[in-house]
Amino acid sequence: MNKRMNMFLLAAAFVVSAFSTLSAKEPFRVAVAGVTHDHLNGVVSQLRQGDIQVVGVWEADPRYIHDNSLSRMLPENIFYSDLGQMLDATKPEAVVAYGSIKEHLAVVEACAPRGIHVMVEKPLATTFKDARKMAALARKHGILLLTNYETTWYASNHYVKAQVDAGKIGDIFRIEVYDGHQGPVEIGCSKKFLDWLTDPILNGGGAVMDFGCYGANLATWLLGGRKPVSVYAVLQRDKPSVYPKVDDDATIVLEYPGATVEINASWCWPYNRKDMFVYGHDGLLYQANPNRVEGTKKGEWTDAPALAAPYDNPFHLLEAAVRGEITIAPGDLSSLENNLVVVEILSAAVKSAQTGRPVRIK
Repeated sequence: MNKRMNMFLLAAAFVVSAFSTLSAKEPFRVAVAGVTHDHLNGVVSQLRQGDIQVVGVWEADPRYIHDNSLSRMLPENIFYSDLGQMLDATKPEAVVAYGSIKEHLAVVEACAPRGIHVMVEKPLATTFKDARKMAALARKHGILLLTNYETTWYASNHYVKAQVDAGKIGDIFRIEVYDGHQGPVEIGCSKKFLDWLTDPILNGGGAVMDFGCYGANLATWLLGGRKPVSVYAVLQRDKPSVYPKVDDDATIVLEYPGATVEINASWCWPYNRKDMFVYGHDGLLYQANPNRVEGTKKGEWTDAPALAAPYDNPFHLLEAAVRGEITIAPGDLSSLENNLVVVEILSAAVKSAQTGRPVRIK
């Protein structure tokens, strides 16, 4: 009986110890740089779930510094109009950027010398020049610089990648990616978001940047990080009265040795879509939505297995990477290496549309 009791006590002590270790885990301290991106609702969701601790918020525009979804949840004294002051006062483990894409460079310029990791909303930068500057700063100061896409968290995309890597459809010879919706005005995006999303400098373009980045990100991932040899793009303004400054429909064609990628990005679709066809010499896969994939045989659907933590959520991934629990590989969807290629493709697409000619990639 004593032996059994001792074993019981040891087991109980182990459980208590494990629980204490979990309970003692420090909350993930993040700061928010910019509040004008409507994807800020992702921070709100994680905050409500208790997955993160927001220690500081920076916003340069005085109209919005105390008028945003976070200001109703957090104490007033952690909101700052000076980015450097916020970083020095709050000392976050990481910064998540929710301002204009053009602001991403300034965020990295402030965070990198302080050794603070950064995650930005897609795409990484408005120009390849800015992207290279950001990469140089991140590498010099040894910080993570990640890019967050909604499609990174689609189980269906990871199922497609696993099938491709296992050789189930043979070598890829064509990828067609479709992304977009009816338009940011049409779906009711906020004014503070629209002010920069429809600006050619602050966003780098219209649909070409907003949704073209998804296809470039996925294609670079599926093709093992390879760059295309050329980029050709047609950018249209189908609704000039709504979007007078930027394109609202973009078609980007990427040429690779032995493969072609067609990226269809639009603010003119009749409904929201983020789907993709991947054609191999031995079959095809159609990623229809976040969870389902159709195989070579039409009507043969597969429900993709759910993603496991920390690969199921941008904040889980960021925390695990910052704390050294996982390593972000160069080929990963969020990686700096992948997203440098993405911005190079997008910059080439904008140039191609301006000149009417393909742009060769060095």
